[in-house]
Amino acid sequence: MKNNILILLVFLLAQTPVIAQNWHYDFNEAKQIAQKESKRIVLVFSGSDWCTPCIKLEKEILSSDEFISYSNEHYVMLRADFPRKRKNRLSAEQQKKNDDLAETYNPNGIFPLVVVLDKNGKIIGETGYEKISPKQFIEKLNSFK
Repeated sequence: MKNNILILLVFLLAQTPVIAQNWHYDFNEAKQIAQKESKRIVLVFSGSDWCTPCIKLEKEILSSDEFISYSNEHYVMLRADFPRKRKNRLSAEQQKKNDDLAETYNPNGIFPLVVVLDKNGKIIGETGYEKISPKQFIEKLNSFK
């Protein structure tokens, strides 16, 4: 009986669609996709293991099903993470990419910072963490011209 319940549970979990954010970590790759698909780039600067507002932004908005579903269709998502804990340390190559992005798009070191770019990499708007719904966050991103 226990085996039947376990098999049923595994079967049901396998049938549940998993929505995952399609993150990119290379600006040139993100820009190529944005140009090809005529999408905006949403560049997220975060401190994933130390910045409380960054963690809230991720948990409450960026990883919500509503935001993931919308962003996968309308944006190219680019992440520049700056973890501090040794266990989360980035490769030297990725750290250099993130540092270069920060030099261009986040020279004041604001965390979290969400920069909306056109398909060519030009800034069209910026925001950070706010206690709003994913729908309101999407509306804010779309309001930038």
